Amino acid sequence: MNHAMKEIIDYLRRLQAHNERSWFVDHKEEYVRCQGLFNGFVEQLIAEIAKFDKSVAGNTASTCTYRIYRDVRFSQDKSPYKTHLGAFICPGGKKSGFAGYYFHVGVGGEGYPNAHMLATGDYCFEPQVVRLLREDIANGEGDFDRVVRTASAFVLDRDNALTRNPKGYAVDAPYSEYLRLRTYCLNKYVANDFMLDSHVLERTAELFRTTQPFLEYINRAIAYARE
Repeated sequence: MNHAMKEIIDYLRRLQAHNERSWFVDHKEEYVRCQGLFNGFVEQLIAEIAKFDKSVAGNTASTCTYRIYRDVRFSQDKSPYKTHLGAFICPGGKKSGFAGYYFHVGVGGEGYPNAHMLATGDYCFEPQVVRLLREDIANGEGDFDRVVRTASAFVLDRDNALTRNPKGYAVDAPYSEYLRLRTYCLNKYVANDFMLDSHVLERTAELFRTTQPFLEYINRAIAYARE
């Protein structure tokens, strides 16, 4: 069993049950310890990913992880703390604007944010990037389809996809299912057994390896859009 992950998940579950400032302050030492355990795992994961994707080399936990404090200004849910820990490992760090590999530990259960999750890509793209990706897909003779199929353990996120092809593309255009996407991200929910496995680091890195061609495809369009 991965005892570090068990300690993190147990803490997050108790935080979910007591999501208030007084409890968090009283258990601040536990949070600091769990954040340290998580950051240590992230540093190792960066090193493993860099073995097959050198574009993420140079990242540290601080360039990939997020604060646990929620921004509640525009949310009906006023719970002050997130009940998950996440790391977005991408070229240049989480603020670079490039797509990346996302590792997410939650409390377990169904759906985001409770479920543990791996993802590759991003959820927010500039319109110019989406336009370039659609052009690449339409003219790529199946290249995009191949990189999606290479990551067969993941599911392509189709939330918010268009109901019909975007302007400029015929109704029966090849790869229409991809042309209608507005988000380019691969997702995989994993169970507690996965997170608690003593080989979770190696298993995570191997799954992310299958998504590297997909990420390279996406980031190529992002880089081109900036030229």
